[in-house]
Amino acid sequence: MMQARDVTPHEILLPVRPAFIVFTLGTALMINLLPWSGWLLAIKPDFVALTVLYWCIQQPHKAGFGTAWLTGLLMDIADGSLMGQHALAYSVLAYAGIVLNRRVLRFTMKDQILHVIPLLLMNNLIVLAIRKFAGADFPGWTYFAGSLVAGALWPTLSYVLKLPQKPKTDPDHA
Repeated sequence: MMQARDVTPHEILLPVRPAFIVFTLGTALMINLLPWSGWLLAIKPDFVALTVLYWCIQQPHKAGFGTAWLTGLLMDIADGSLMGQHALAYSVLAYAGIVLNRRVLRFTMKDQILHVIPLLLMNNLIVLAIRKFAGADFPGWTYFAGSLVAGALWPTLSYVLKLPQKPKTDPDHA
């Protein structure tokens, strides 16, 4: 049987600002474009996919298909990859995040991770299928390690991206 999330019943978050969503997606894009090499490149998660999925689960009315498609096109341009591959993969990922958002939010963090990893693996499979269709070679099984690392980063990402939404505590009422 599922357990409810470990959240205090009185936790009310402030509304997220659209500028903050744009900032986090831009930051994720910049992290993706860092010059990774060696074993770090082999296990590098797709930070943009992880952030798109987070916002589609947390704020489906503010981040959805348009956000995913535009971010995917920016990733394609910045990465110099086949135009539309990330846009398509991120749009499918956004669809899955929006459809599953209420379910995922009710889970414990461990169960959320177990839902996020298959979604990120699906994202990688879509990008890989498009690359293979275009004639690229199979990059090896380590290509999928980034999804596992991204799943491990999910709790940290959730904590950090919720910080601006937490109400400030009033020292007079503490």
